Amino acid sequence: MPELALLGGPKTINKPFPPYNTIGEEEIEAVTAVLKRGELSKFFGSWNERFYGGPEVLEFERQWAEFFGVKHAVSFNSLTSGLVAAVGAVGIEPGEEVIVSPWTMSATATAALVWNAVPVFADIEEETFNLDPLSVEKSVTPRTKAIIVTDIFGHAADLEGIRAVAKKHGLKVIEDAAQAPAAKYLGKYVGTWGDIGGFSLNYHKHIHTGEGGVCVTDDDDISEKMKSIRNHAEAVVEGKKQSDISNMIGFNFRMGEIEAAIGKIQLNKLKSLTDMRSKTGAVLSEALKGLKGLKTPIVKKNCTHVFYVYPLVLDDSIEALREKIVDALQEEGVPWIYGGYLNLHLLPMYQKKIAYGSKGFPWSSDVYKGDVSYAKGICPVAESLKDRGLICLQICQHYYTEEETELVIEAFQKVWKNLDKL
Repeated sequence: MPELALLGGPKTINKPFPPYNTIGEEEIEAVTAVLKRGELSKFFGSWNERFYGGPEVLEFERQWAEFFGVKHAVSFNSLTSGLVAAVGAVGIEPGEEVIVSPWTMSATATAALVWNAVPVFADIEEETFNLDPLSVEKSVTPRTKAIIVTDIFGHAADLEGIRAVAKKHGLKVIEDAAQAPAAKYLGKYVGTWGDIGGFSLNYHKHIHTGEGGVCVTDDDDISEKMKSIRNHAEAVVEGKKQSDISNMIGFNFRMGEIEAAIGKIQLNKLKSLTDMRSKTGAVLSEALKGLKGLKTPIVKKNCTHVFYVYPLVLDDSIEALREKIVDALQEEGVPWIYGGYLNLHLLPMYQKKIAYGSKGFPWSSDVYKGDVSYAKGICPVAESLKDRGLICLQICQHYYTEEETELVIEAFQKVWKNLDKL
């Protein structure tokens, strides 16, 4: 039996995997055409024919809406910006609460804070790592306005369960599908189940425009509000004859013509790239499912998984070895392998309840009548997995050819054969 590389033996993987790069000649030609026209952005921050952007932006939004089967797609310079606009567009009021997952990018929660609302963290499911509708239900208060549900790692949340809670309590649903473009739930794309859905085009996602994001909705009014918030809303409401001017505080969240031109080409590649990622995940699961104490990711019935991250869970028999196992896999050459995942509610901002200024606003505001807790223990499933059980293989950083996939499998099998030495 070969010695572990951690203990001086030969590495399984001897050269770095090439980085994931979806940009090709088509994108270069599209960008060159925009550069030759010399109009890198056609947005105007005033009410006129250019308020909604240039031809590349408008066409990109049209194609995105058509692909996902929705009425409206609104582009942004990032999904962070898109989530801020989405929370504003659903009519959040200062002092209201927004339920979010502790397992998501930090912007999912801070999108509520931008509007002086308060994030409330509900726990996650053990199987999919997404918001648990039962925990969401327990987190609803008279102050709750919306739920932001994340489709983490590339697998859908229990979107029917979340929508049932929302309907019962009259809440808006914003779906953060940053890591799950083209994944499906009951035959329908994730990101299209809520009042608003959001997709990321950050450079390390399945497809990208460098930086960028898109929000989708079937609601005409919400779409128009997001477009206003994106582009200096307060300066255009009079010209647009917009009667409801609540949350019409404007930002510059606009996407440029270059990014939109790239986005059109990338969108055409999305299905093939996510199919490749789904296949890679399935091959890994088939090969690793027999390893003692290791739980491979599930794909629920009527769902697809696009594996932005390939998550693994160690059971009680070996979870104490997690850090040593991760070290051993890294030494074997497995790239982008790490233990745990961020629990947002344990960040200093929430622990100290310090955001705007130094006096605890908005939690200390007169308009906030709640007393939300961010103490360790409020999300036991998320906290336990982060502290002990979870291993993440961030497979979206590489293409994962058949050869590379087999090398990763070989590295896992080698480490498991030597667990007694760890």
